[in-house]
Amino acid sequence: MKKILVQLDSDLQPSVFDRVVAIDAGADDVFAYGNVQPDQVEGLVHGAIFTRGPKDLKNTAVFIGGRDVDAGQKLLDRVTKTFFGPIRVSSMIDCNGSNTTAAAAVLAAGRHVDLSKATVVVFGGTGPVGQRVSELVASSGGTVRITSRDLERAEEVANVLREHVKGDGKIEAHETASRSGKLAALKGVQVVFAAGAAGARFLTEKEWSGIEGFRVAVDLNAVPPTGLEGIDLQDKGQERHGVICYGALGVGGLKMKIHRTAIGRMFETNDRVYDVRAIFELGRELGV
Repeated sequence: MKKILVQLDSDLQPSVFDRVVAIDAGADDVFAYGNVQPDQVEGLVHGAIFTRGPKDLKNTAVFIGGRDVDAGQKLLDRVTKTFFGPIRVSSMIDCNGSNTTAAAAVLAAGRHVDLSKATVVVFGGTGPVGQRVSELVASSGGTVRITSRDLERAEEVANVLREHVKGDGKIEAHETASRSGKLAALKGVQVVFAAGAAGARFLTEKEWSGIEGFRVAVDLNAVPPTGLEGIDLQDKGQERHGVICYGALGVGGLKMKIHRTAIGRMFETNDRVYDVRAIFELGRELGV
């Protein structure tokens, strides 16, 4: 029986990237639907779950994509609510690659620093990847400083994360529009993640190399200029100015391994749900 991945994408055109990865990960076919709205989900899911018997449903899976993470979460919620009893299929959400990228970035930093005891700054922390990095670090017990040029926006995101992050992690909001605000955000940090929009430069090399106690830098911007000046796209644990550095391509290998493995694992059983935390746990299991 063929392995079929049903791709529900909030964008008008379903992601070619996600389809290619799905095929490489073992899907025999990908049924990709674009511009999917929540009220359309039930009919699409019914088509996926009522065409095969319960024992064969592991050969069908659902992938949620698109650039809009909030829209994707609404689609996933509707997907899981449509299931009942054993009539379900495994599902995964990775809008804009945010979950797999965040998991890979946090796992990379965690090789060198105990994040449960660290103070971490997330530049671009209000964006999709930044929010998920922040959630994972806070869930591990660390202190996360979410930054934005707009303090109100940073506070808004911090409040949302505080509502569903359990444990001893602490989430702070900081503005970086002013020099004093940026300095306050960086005081006493051990790890910096740059997860902003393409072309956003957060720190010069002089600025980050002079941070006392700074140990790990992860720059996830693959489009020049880098978010942290002086970090190469291919850095993968490269030491610069006494700081362990990762660039976007250096983290990308981890991201792709996690992504492909998650797709493959969905076809082993019909009841897996790969959200950001499940994806992170998968990455940890892989030992990356």
